[in-house]
Amino acid sequence: MSNDTKHGGPNPESPATKTGERAQDPVISGRIINCVPQLPYRISRNDQYSALNGDDPSDEWDMEPISGNSALYSSLYLLRDSPDWEEHVVGWTGEIDPGNGFAYVAPTDPSLKSGDHSANEDSKYNSQESNEDPLYLSKEQKKVMALKLQSQEDSQNKMTVHPVWLLRRDQSRWRGYADNVMWPALHYILNPPSDGQKENTWWYDYVKFNEAYAAKVAQIYKPGDIVWVHDYNLMLLPQLLRMRFGDAVIAYFHHAPWPSNEYFRCLSKRKQLLDGVLGSNRICFQNDGFARHFVSGCKRLLDSTSTKNKNAKGEWLISAYGGDVVVDSLPIGVNTEQILRKAFTSDIDAKVKTIKDAYQGKKIIFGRDRLDSVRGVVQKLQAYEAFLAMYPEWRDKVVLIQVSRPTSTGNGLKLEQQVNELVNSINSQYGSLNFSPVQHYHMRIPEDVYYSLLRAANVCLITSVRDGMNTTALEYVTVKSKASKDKCYAHPLVLSEFSGSSTVLKDAIIVNPWDSVAVSKSLKRALSMTNTEKDVLEKKLWARVPTIQDWNTSFLERMVAIAEKRDSEDSKITPALNRPLLFKTYQAAKRRLFLFDYDGTLTPIVQDPAAAIPSAKLFRILSKLAADPNNQIWIISGRDQQFLSKWLGSRMPQLGLSAEHGCFMKDVACEEWVNLTTKFDMSWQKKVHDVMDQITIQTPGSFVEKKKVALTWHYRRADPEQGEFYASKLKKTLDGFASELGLEVMEGKANVEVRPKFVNKGEIVKRLVWHPLGEKQLYDDDFTIDESVPKDRLPEFILCLGDDFTDEDMFSQLNHIEEVWHKKFPDGKNDCGHYGFYPVTVGSASKKTVAKAHLTDPQQVLDTLGLLVGDVSLFQSAGTVELDDRGHVRDSESSMKSEQAGVAYNMRRTASLKDAS
Repeated sequence: MSNDTKHGGPNPESPATKTGERAQDPVISGRIINCVPQLPYRISRNDQYSALNGDDPSDEWDMEPISGNSALYSSLYLLRDSPDWEEHVVGWTGEIDPGNGFAYVAPTDPSLKSGDHSANEDSKYNSQESNEDPLYLSKEQKKVMALKLQSQEDSQNKMTVHPVWLLRRDQSRWRGYADNVMWPALHYILNPPSDGQKENTWWYDYVKFNEAYAAKVAQIYKPGDIVWVHDYNLMLLPQLLRMRFGDAVIAYFHHAPWPSNEYFRCLSKRKQLLDGVLGSNRICFQNDGFARHFVSGCKRLLDSTSTKNKNAKGEWLISAYGGDVVVDSLPIGVNTEQILRKAFTSDIDAKVKTIKDAYQGKKIIFGRDRLDSVRGVVQKLQAYEAFLAMYPEWRDKVVLIQVSRPTSTGNGLKLEQQVNELVNSINSQYGSLNFSPVQHYHMRIPEDVYYSLLRAANVCLITSVRDGMNTTALEYVTVKSKASKDKCYAHPLVLSEFSGSSTVLKDAIIVNPWDSVAVSKSLKRALSMTNTEKDVLEKKLWARVPTIQDWNTSFLERMVAIAEKRDSEDSKITPALNRPLLFKTYQAAKRRLFLFDYDGTLTPIVQDPAAAIPSAKLFRILSKLAADPNNQIWIISGRDQQFLSKWLGSRMPQLGLSAEHGCFMKDVACEEWVNLTTKFDMSWQKKVHDVMDQITIQTPGSFVEKKKVALTWHYRRADPEQGEFYASKLKKTLDGFASELGLEVMEGKANVEVRPKFVNKGEIVKRLVWHPLGEKQLYDDDFTIDESVPKDRLPEFILCLGDDFTDEDMFSQLNHIEEVWHKKFPDGKNDCGHYGFYPVTVGSASKKTVAKAHLTDPQQVLDTLGLLVGDVSLFQSAGTVELDDRGHVRDSESSMKSEQAGVAYNMRRTASLKDAS
């Protein structure tokens, strides 16, 4: 089947459009924005280049293709050639080699002190070492390099390349967190304990790396584009894009393995990473096992819910922050047509003959792996040693050709030493002067040599202890599917059960790489198979090899279907709070109002409500916030007056307090509480209390809390399933008479509360927002809005945080007020284009909400407030931070100094070149 027929893309001129607010936008624009961790080139400066000699500017840079991720890059090239899609590729340039004598060390300013935040912004936000030197490139050089990248990828401009510039001398910093923290955890490797300082530095750079991609995508995004994000280097990117483009169609494909929750939960940033990926409409893995692990992690860490999609086999729907996210698996394939075309040429035929002549009379076992701890090279050599020991009749009849690609991992040297010792041991014990049973090549081999070895091999042995999809296995089966004169057709594959490929190539000889004896027996079986057995096995395997064409088609067809449903209520995803944007709005505002729930928002939910007391960190942050005269802080809680007065009011009288979900208020710097329900008949309490007492008797561990107005039945200490059963029963009973008594029955976190219907947190919010900020509150029973209050006396920044159903009243009220202000104050918006309203839900991902953003837990609440008071880094969490091409905050002092140093460097370099001529 040709490329054109295998790509099932939409027609860009299709009349289908979105419905609702943006009906003019197409469902699908016909454009794909592919975000890859790195463009497939190693860029280095040509030291022989000289502008003064008239050399072409493009000759200044050499671009060498890099190996690895061949399946991903094949996908990009096939989409490039598809008539159905317009492709844009966004990728980091990788580490650019500046060449000899190219780097210039800018003089440092001795007056800058590392502790001076105003003088050295990077000491906190950019993790810059005092001796670090940016790699300076002029705009002209970057333009030339971008054009050359474009021509390297696609000279006909069917695919547009958008390089992400992050130019520092220490360019490997952008890989630090992904390589040193995430990669080990994803492959079931736990790092030793540390003080976390280095990990924090890596994390800040990881956040910046993702923010740089988000900014680049934002420059080219159009409504209806499909944004396709690839792998763990970019796990924060989907949420960053969701912050900017709420209706975007975003897909995330995870190429690496995904571990069980017991391993993933060891990451300190586990919630931020999961939250980042959940900005996608679809999250896809290499196999069902990885997808199940991910769903389990979301349920356990974020309290999301999941259901199996009845309409699609092997697909889950995760309910996360108001929307349904599709989670499924689709193993990546290889370009079988291209492989067969490249592997069967006259040049390869000659190389195959040379290899077979060199090992005449011997069976060839072939392996190609990256030399890291999860590719199983050590296990392979141990198994081969056991094979030679167990079957002496094979000692002079078989050779293992092992190609191990070098890596930059920290334990690479130790692993290489271990491999060399095993190779020497096997060769010394079972070899001779004329023959070595192991031929080990620690190097990258050219593509033609690789195909030659695949064709010449009698067995391919893969003993990975953990990987996502081993494309060597797929390529081996593909090459062995074609008959040729050198008798290379149909030879067996021995494959580790821990490789992602084993879920696709189920008919291969599957082995446990940790069991050397079992692998040895499987090797003997493979080498002893008859031609008929090999032929039958090859036909089964070849039928199951996925092609990259089918992978592209299947993936994008599903994305088109998701796009067509994105306006349904189930597809609306509440984005994470954009904390850098919040910080920017906060700094620009002069009248700021904070509205906080208490339990589950400022403090974690605990089994004993009396134990949920404020932490020292919370007091420190609230005190700093309250010290700013432009800030007014209110705690609006379901707690009673006594608790709030004891733990908050007595220690911080500058806080405003509201108790029992809006039944009582205590103004800022005021000691007296005001009851807002004095005119309401409270005789209902006895009837409700009697019903709750009956349920309490039936539910061990539950109890009734009687407040001055509300009654609350708690079951946090009860058996969870029994508590939920009787909570449902209690609510049903209370609902039977609540409406006729003017009551509202609310389900909270492990509690059921009854209160008068006319009082709720939303009513308190209405009083506070419409009241002139900083003036004494009015306590009329029937609050009415004073239409004469001018906008410049009302709040211009409102942060409202809450975690459960009762807080939805606050969010709804804020949303309603914002709608009113759109009409009443059309010219009153801030520089960000809104009124500074931030209704934010906290906690469980499973609940539906009318809030406009979310935070995952109370710790993120404290980090957010800490950012506002200067205690937390801007890069503790991801958001819309504008960075320059060196990773500095744009227009910051560090950015401007770096730009000046870059100009000075280029002037020096130009002058030195003239002098040299």
